[in-house]
Amino acid sequence: MHSMALLGTNFSTIDWVIVVGYLMISLVIGLFVKQYTNSMVNYLGAGRAVGPWLGIATMTGTELGLVTVMYSAQKGFTGGFAAFHIAMIAGFVTLIVGLSGFIIVPLRRTKVLTIPEFYLRRFNEPVRVLGGIVLAAAGILNMGMFLKVGSVFIVVVTGLNDETYAVPFVMTGLLILVLVYTTLGGMVSVIITDYIQFVVLSFGLLITCYLAIDQLGWDHIFAKVEARMGPEGFSPVVSEEFGPSYITWMCVMGLVMCAIWPTALARALTMKSEGALKIQYSLSSVSFVIRFLIPYFWGICALVYFTSAPDKFAHFLAPDVEADVTMQAMPTFISHILPSGLLGIVSAGMIAAFMSTHDSYLLCWSSVLTQDVIAPLTGNKMDDKQRLFCTRLIIVLIGIFIWFWGVFYTNLGDIWDYMAITGAIYFTGAIPLLIGGLYWRQASSAGAFASLLSGCCAIVGLSPILNPLEKRIQELFLLNVEQGTLLTPARVGIATVLLTTVVFIVVSLLIPDRDKNGEIISKKLDQ
Repeated sequence: MHSMALLGTNFSTIDWVIVVGYLMISLVIGLFVKQYTNSMVNYLGAGRAVGPWLGIATMTGTELGLVTVMYSAQKGFTGGFAAFHIAMIAGFVTLIVGLSGFIIVPLRRTKVLTIPEFYLRRFNEPVRVLGGIVLAAAGILNMGMFLKVGSVFIVVVTGLNDETYAVPFVMTGLLILVLVYTTLGGMVSVIITDYIQFVVLSFGLLITCYLAIDQLGWDHIFAKVEARMGPEGFSPVVSEEFGPSYITWMCVMGLVMCAIWPTALARALTMKSEGALKIQYSLSSVSFVIRFLIPYFWGICALVYFTSAPDKFAHFLAPDVEADVTMQAMPTFISHILPSGLLGIVSAGMIAAFMSTHDSYLLCWSSVLTQDVIAPLTGNKMDDKQRLFCTRLIIVLIGIFIWFWGVFYTNLGDIWDYMAITGAIYFTGAIPLLIGGLYWRQASSAGAFASLLSGCCAIVGLSPILNPLEKRIQELFLLNVEQGTLLTPARVGIATVLLTTVVFIVVSLLIPDRDKNGEIISKKLDQ
C-alpha cells in the first residue's frame, strides 16, 4: 500500500473525541436492545413491525455503507460524470420494483425469513441447502474487502503513520466493535443504528458537497473533467471504462441491488404491510440514486482538486495509477477540504456507515447458514436458543475470515467490479429461481438446482482467474488485443445470467416435478 500520510490531514483531537463518542453510543445500543432479541423472528426480522419511513432510513443506511462511498468515489475519480449512469439505472429499477411490487410483494407473502427458505417452500430441501451454501459463500466473499476498505479510509483520513501496520490494526478494532453489538442486538440493533447513521451521514454528505463546490467552483469542476477526460468523462457509451456491455450489466445490477440481494430483501421481509413495502421501495429509489451520485461527485471533485496541485498529488494522476491508490483519493480529498470538527462528524458518519453494512451482512449470511444449511442438515431439531447461539457463533467465524481475506487478498482491482462479480456467484443463479419460482408454475426443483450450480461460473470474472484465462485465449486463437478488452467482469456476468436462465428453463421442462404417482406437478405460489 502506498503511503499517503505525508500528504497531511485536518483530523485533530476533537475529531477523535467525536468518532470515539459515536462508537461508544453504538455499543450501548447493542447492549440495551439485547433484551428484545429472544427469538429468531425478533433477532432476524425485528418482529416484522417496521414502518415505511423507518424502513426507508434503515434500507438506505445499510446500502449506503462506507464501502459504497469508497467504491463509488473510486468510480467517479476514474470515470468522471459518465459513472452517473449507474446511479440513474439503480434508481429507475428500484422505482419500477416499488410501484409494481415485482418480486418483493409475492416474496413477502410467503412470510419467509431468508431466501433459501423460499427455495424450500417452492422447490425442495436440496435446493434450499445448496442455495444457502452458494448464497453464503458468495456473500462472504463479497464482503471480504469491506473491512480493509473501511480501514483504509480511517487510516488516510486520520493521517495514521505507517499504513502497512495501521490498516490491520484498525481492521481488528473495527471488527471487534461490529461483532460485539451485532451478536448482541440482531436486527433490532441493526435498524436502530442504521437510523442514527442515516441522519448523521446525510448531514455529512450534503455539507461536504457544499464545501467542495464552494472551494472548487461548479464551472471549474466541469471544465477540468472536460480537459482531462474529454467526452469519455460524460458519456458511458463512448467511455473505455464503461461501454454498452457495462451499461447492460448495470441494468442487471440495478435489479439485483433492490430485489435480489438478500440484505435489501431482508428489509422487505420486516415491513408490516405490502402497502408499506411498496412505499418504502418507491421512495427509496431516490435514496438509491443519491447514495451513488454524491460519492461519485466526491471522486470527481478529488480529481479536480488534485489537478490543481499536480506535483503534490502526482501519484494519483499517473496514467497507470493502481487501484489501491485511486481507492484513497476520496478520503485524501475530504481530509484536506473539511475543517477540524466537521471532519470528525463526517468520519463518524462514515464509520457508522461501515458498521451498518457489516452488521446487516453478518446477520444475513450467518442466519442463512443457520436456518438453511445447518438446521436442515441436523433434521430441523434445533430450538430457538440453539439457533440463536449458532447464528452468533457463525457471525464471529465470518468476522475472522473477512479479517484474513482483507489482509491477504491483494489483487483487488476496482472495488465495485470485485463486489459485482463475487455477488454474481449467487445472484446469477438466484435471478431465475426467484422470478421463475414466483411467477412460473412449471419451474422445477431440478431446474433450480442446475441454475444454482451454473451461477458458480461467475467466479471466472475475478481478476486472478480472468486475466490468465484471457491471456490463454489470446494465445490459442492468436489474438492481439489489449489485456482486459476481450473478457471483462461485465461480459462474464452477463454471460452467466444468460447461462443460468437457459439452464433453469430447459432443465425445468425436461425434468419437471412429479407427485408420488408420477404425475407432473404445476405448483402454485402458496404451496
